[in-house]
Amino acid sequence: MQNFPNPFHPSTVIKFDIPKNTFTKLVIYDILGKQIEVLLNTSLKPGTYEAEWNATNYPSGIYFYNISAGSFTETKRMVLVK
Repeated sequence: MQNFPNPFHPSTVIKFDIPKNTFTKLVIYDILGKQIEVLLNTSLKPGTYEAEWNATNYPSGIYFYNISAGSFTETKRMVLVK
């Protein structure tokens, strides 16, 4: 799902569903594609989850988050406004 709120200041919530037991990784990237934070890197059971990203230490701009769970991978854009 898309993060909420978007645009955000200073934090946002990324909500996602896991349909079966799987290793899940949630990573934040800057506009240049540089990995800046790993929010999640673990095995999860089926269910709905939320991860909060506090971007207080980052400048305004466009960021991306990538979630990988098993064979599923998706990248979405988010906007930090200060």
